[in-house]
Amino acid sequence: MAKFVPQAELPVSEQAQIRRDKLAALQAEGRDPFEITKFDFNADSAAIKADYEGYEGKIVRVAGRMMSKRGQGKVMFCDLQDSTGRIQLFVKIDEMGEEEYNRFKKNDIGDILGCEGEVFKTKTGEISIRTKSVILLSKSLLPLPEKFHGLTDKEIRFRQRYVDLMVNPEVKQNFIIRSKFIKHLRNYLDSMGYIEVETPVLNTIAGGAAARPFITHHNTLDIDMYMRIATELPLKRLIVGGMDRVYEVGRIFRNEGMDPKHNPEFTTVELYQAYADFHDMMDIAEGVYTTFAQEVLGTYELEWMGEKIDLTPGWPRMTMVEAVKKYVGIDFDAISDDAEAVAAAKAVGVELADAAEKTWGNALYACFDQRVEEHLIQPTFITMYPVEVSPLTKKSPADPRLTERFEFFINRSEMGNAYSELNDPIDQRERFMKQAEQRERGDDETEMLDEDFLNALEYGMPPTGGMGMGIDRAVMLFTGADTIREVILFPTMKPMGE
Repeated sequence: MAKFVPQAELPVSEQAQIRRDKLAALQAEGRDPFEITKFDFNADSAAIKADYEGYEGKIVRVAGRMMSKRGQGKVMFCDLQDSTGRIQLFVKIDEMGEEEYNRFKKNDIGDILGCEGEVFKTKTGEISIRTKSVILLSKSLLPLPEKFHGLTDKEIRFRQRYVDLMVNPEVKQNFIIRSKFIKHLRNYLDSMGYIEVETPVLNTIAGGAAARPFITHHNTLDIDMYMRIATELPLKRLIVGGMDRVYEVGRIFRNEGMDPKHNPEFTTVELYQAYADFHDMMDIAEGVYTTFAQEVLGTYELEWMGEKIDLTPGWPRMTMVEAVKKYVGIDFDAISDDAEAVAAAKAVGVELADAAEKTWGNALYACFDQRVEEHLIQPTFITMYPVEVSPLTKKSPADPRLTERFEFFINRSEMGNAYSELNDPIDQRERFMKQAEQRERGDDETEMLDEDFLNALEYGMPPTGGMGMGIDRAVMLFTGADTIREVILFPTMKPMGE
């Protein structure tokens, strides 16, 4: 492990030392910027540019970070960046006075300034502020990345998101879209009578999904606890209790691999509706995506990871058997024997996991997982999953080997998962026991047996539709991002030096 070195002991670059010397000089003069507690501003760059006619000739007060400065002698031009964009400052010795002008020239790129001046246009037509006075609100002791190249190293960008947002202002748009999507999602569900709730992050059992959990220890109770891998089981307890429409937007934690579509902590929405089924959940999923695209982005046509995506309502719905028949050429409807199903899968090069039972359902799912997902570019619902991979889902009345479950895919990515929820406590116990057997055989990503959840089901849960959707992948689609790290402000990273 790398030795920790306190920041005060790290060598200081020449540029950084010059900035520290400037700060020391200001403090000696009684002008310590860090003693300033507040600056009242009455305008921002976006508002001024959007309504120039309304602001022209008026005195405004703006605040932000100085991102560039140019000129010499008696006139300087600077770019001031605030939370809404950038605006040019026109700084002239005749306007400010010699003493304040000379003091202003000592400010560095990256310093945070409060400015007062008159809104006007330069001879080149650029909206600017003819600056009358400037106050240094915070001294930047580290230089920003070189202005012509910016911060392009992705590892540094994600580790130092604060610098990324400063020098790559377009990055902020991803997180504005993320915020708008979550707000839209909440409004959509609230309008349908759903109630937003909160459930525990720490649990004594990791349930609701097939995933490896993070384990921590509660000192007072002296027990190990799991960070949640899903919110499903607590939310369904609320359905039992009579809260007929509930949802939660929250962080989920899974101790698994990392790649462009996976981060160990991520955000989902899970929702449950009594007296509904998986068809209702399909309508909600499609509705959330299509209304956001049209109402917020203004188009159904998107581009994501090299593919043109059309979100126009009316997404196709295919059973898993139909999809495997179309893309793999195996008709599982014509196969009833487990051995024949496994042989058919192996004949086309599909492999079954060592821990999986060699059954019709596992063979069907393996064919889909390994040979079909790669073809699902446009939004598509895949329905009727095998019971072996759906331990919390109600069986199909037409075929007990299948369940009333769907996942929907866009550009080869699974975007959401939904069920007609299993509400038979006896059936649920049997499925949990099968999951426990798989766990004993070495599959540590199977469901744990949750006795309290079974107890809740025994009181009676109405027919229920439930769904989980990943927020991060949805935002990747709507922003065109090619990695989940571009849509999570602070993605999980290995510490520097390790």
